[in-house]
Amino acid sequence: MKLEGIHHITAITEDAQRNVDFYAGVLGLRLVKKTVNQDSPTVYHLFFADEGGDPGSDLTFFEYPGAPLGRAGRGMVHRIVWRVASADSLEFWAQRLEANGIESRRDGDSLHFSDPEGLDHELLVVSVPDPPLVADHAEVPAELALQGFHAVRAYSAVPQASAGLLEALEFEPVDGGWEARGEKRGGLYFYDEPPAEAGLQGAGSVHHVAWASTLEEHMQWREKAISGGARPTPEIDRFYFKSIYFREPSGVLFEVATMGPGFTVDEPLEHLGEKLSLPPDFEHLRAEVEPNLRPVRNPRSDSE
Repeated sequence: MKLEGIHHITAITEDAQRNVDFYAGVLGLRLVKKTVNQDSPTVYHLFFADEGGDPGSDLTFFEYPGAPLGRAGRGMVHRIVWRVASADSLEFWAQRLEANGIESRRDGDSLHFSDPEGLDHELLVVSVPDPPLVADHAEVPAELALQGFHAVRAYSAVPQASAGLLEALEFEPVDGGWEARGEKRGGLYFYDEPPAEAGLQGAGSVHHVAWASTLEEHMQWREKAISGGARPTPEIDRFYFKSIYFREPSGVLFEVATMGPGFTVDEPLEHLGEKLSLPPDFEHLRAEVEPNLRPVRNPRSDSE
């Protein structure tokens, strides 16, 4: 019984349109679901992923208009690491980011940059057996595209305090970090020394990281989390997947999310993300919610 790597990573944005312009327009991800935050249904929840909306490539954002810029600190994920296939890919992305006003820094087999709100990213050339999770984009050749998540890096002053929980969740020590690797996919979790300044949850900061489980094993992971000292929530049905949440000892919010039923439960694959999707339990709020959400234009639709 193993977790199948990273399921999704959720962050915060202040401006949904600027967010879509960057992640769908510049980074070439597909906007696969435009819905609402189910815990606060007056705000957007945007999902970017590969062409199929698969776990392992899902970067999601809550939009909070007017939110101040965040700052990663102790107990927070501060960097998202993506897989790419080659040094040619790094060169392509350095040029593309520069053309779009984004500075980047090359460091051997990796490229570092931040999104317009300061969220830190790294593209890393890796060789793993996992299938690449790639989105179609007219300006991004498939062989150079982002291939899904490789890792997240979090700040912790006492990383050893998390070892018991991570072991209970069947993570394995690898390369100075921890790996959750299942039959099809793996993802890594690293700790770094935190800055002196306290963190601030806001635009450009990560809210939580989710790890992928099969539907059948989901509640067993809840028991494993309890055995490792965590206090997980009951299972919550998010319609597109089921979730449990708990904080690991560093303070980072973990989620274990199921690999299904997926985003095609209410939209066909070819039309993912084109309209505001509300799970059945929230559909009665459409007339109240939709007029108050700022319209979002998808640059992918414009190019097509």
